[in-house]
This record gives sequence, structure tokens and C-alpha cells, in this order.
Amino acid sequence: MAFKALAAFLSVAALQVANAALTRRVACPDGINTATNAACCSLFALRDDLQQNLFDNGECGEDVHESLRLTFHDAIGIGSFGGGGADGSIAIFEDIETAFHANAGIDEIINEQKPLVARHNLTVGDFIQFAGALGVSNCPGAPRLPAFLGRPNAVAPAPDKTVPEPFDSVDSILARFADAGNFSTVEVVWMLISHTIAAADLVDPTIPGTPFDSTPGRFDTQFFLETQLKGTLFPGTAGNQGEVQSPLGGEIRLQSDHDLARDSRTACEWQSFVNNQAKLQNRFQAVFTKMTVLGHNPDDLIDCSEVIPEPPAFTGSATFPAGFTNDDVEQACAATPFPTLATDPGPVTSVAPVPPS
Repeated sequence: MAFKALAAFLSVAALQVANAALTRRVACPDGINTATNAACCSLFALRDDLQQNLFDNGECGEDVHESLRLTFHDAIGIGSFGGGGADGSIAIFEDIETAFHANAGIDEIINEQKPLVARHNLTVGDFIQFAGALGVSNCPGAPRLPAFLGRPNAVAPAPDKTVPEPFDSVDSILARFADAGNFSTVEVVWMLISHTIAAADLVDPTIPGTPFDSTPGRFDTQFFLETQLKGTLFPGTAGNQGEVQSPLGGEIRLQSDHDLARDSRTACEWQSFVNNQAKLQNRFQAVFTKMTVLGHNPDDLIDCSEVIPEPPAFTGSATFPAGFTNDDVEQACAATPFPTLATDPGPVTSVAPVPPS
């Protein structure tokens, strides 16, 4: 079903591109830009404001990582027990939702975005999803993500326990995604592509800004390689609950990522992304498109994806960090051999933390 959905999405996307070429563009009031829908014109000023005043003039840094995280934590707030999905509730009802354990630390990016929300005439849900899609466009190797307008503001907070946590079981995580938006097992893996540019401050508070892979400023496949290196489970103490000790110094690994990379239901899909940049881009664009409209009828939204810039290209290959080889892989996919990759030259080094914004 996931692949049928992806094929349908790609067919619609191709049709949209073809239709856009035949659509007469309108001049925006700024006298500079044009758009296929006049409602999208206001996003050009927001785009420039975000790039200059939140994303450090186009860097793929901490505020980009946190803005992408915010899109998910807001959108996943939906399911059989309530919630409105991608409706801005996490910021509108900040005092309630940021107190949920899974949302620890997310108040920081909400508060950084607040002045920009106040300067632009968008609903909070539209703002959060646009900021996340725009931020990712700063990351080399990323797909160009969609942006839609028309989500009404939330009228109630999402319930607790909608956001999966690092110490949740694979069964629990798969069930939560299925309940939130009928996400298939492989689509859960696709969603975790976002961890290629992720870092953690509070999973283990003794090591803030710790990245999930060795290239947190690049949207590449290193995350799927490095999570399959042999690691050690912590005993689950209060300071590092949900963490697995990565063999690569300075890198954090979530227990949930470790488990999904090794579970029989997800291991082969996980491994399939190693050194497959095209698939990485394609699948994340598809699953983000599905996530960003949770709780809404896409036919009621305006497609303003043209405002999102094309991300910088990345044409490199996945490589083992210095000192590691195929012998260090804990392979869990029995159906397909693990790719043979080169190893970076030099001595074993520690991954630097992501600097704060």
C-alpha cells in the first residue's frame, strides 16, 4: 500500500508541475515575485525573514533541525483519542503541550519563532509547517519539501502521548504512527530520515547538541549507516534513558533508532537507504507531504511549494567513519548484503556537537 500511495503522489506531483507550466502567474504586490496563486505572495516576505532572522542566512544549523522537529511534534498530535494534527496547537497551547515529556525542550524553537509569527499574517499551523520545509531547503542533499496554506488555527491542545519517545518499543512506535495517519511500517522508516540532520539536547542532558550522525549539516545517508554500527545499550538510568552508546565518539543514538534498524519488520527498509541518496530524497518528500497535512483535507489547502527554494545538491557517497569497516556492522537484513563502502582516511575522531543558535 505504501508504494501505491507513493506512486499516486508522484503522479499527482507530475501533473501539478505540468499544470503549473500552463498556469498564468500573477504579479505579487512586492513588485519582485510572481506566483501561480496570489495567496502565496505573502510567503516570499516570510521566507526572507526566516532565512535572515532564524536560519542565519541559509545555514543548516540547530534552528533548522528544531524547526523540522516542531513540524512533526505538532502534526503527530492526532489519532483515535483526539487531536487536530498539523494545526499549530503545540504553539497555541504551549503551556500545556510543552509540559508533555516527549516535547521537552521544544519550547525553545516555539519561542524563537514567536516574533516572526507575530510579524506575518499566517495561521500558526501554516507557519510551523512552512518554516520546517523552508529550513530543510538549506541542507545540502535535501529534497524540496512542499508548503501548503489554509490550515485553521487549533481550538484545543493535542492530547498527551501522541509523540513516540526514544525508549518506546518498536510495536508501540508502529502502532502510534498507524493510529495517527495510517502510516505503514516502511513509512515510519521514511519519517526517520529526518534524523539525518538531528541532534539531541535532553535525551542525555550531559552532552547537549549531540548529533545523530557524523554529518548533521548535510541531508545524506550517513545516519542509516552509522546506526547499524555495533553499539552498547545503556541500562536505562535517568540521565540517558532511551540512548544507545554509539561506537563513534560524540554521537548519540536513540534506542528507538537502534531497535528499528534491527527489527525484522523494518531492518531491510532501513538498510536500503545506505548510500542511496535518490531514494532518501524521494521517500522523505513523500512522507513529509503526508505528515504536513494531517488533520486536513489537502483539497482545501493552497499549494505554495514554489516559494521553497531548491536545496543545494549533494553528490557524495556514504563512507565508514575513520577506523570503521564492514566488520563493525551489526547487520539485521537477511535478504540483502550490506553495501561495501570506503572508509574515511585518518585516525578515529570524535563528532563535534551542533553549536547552539
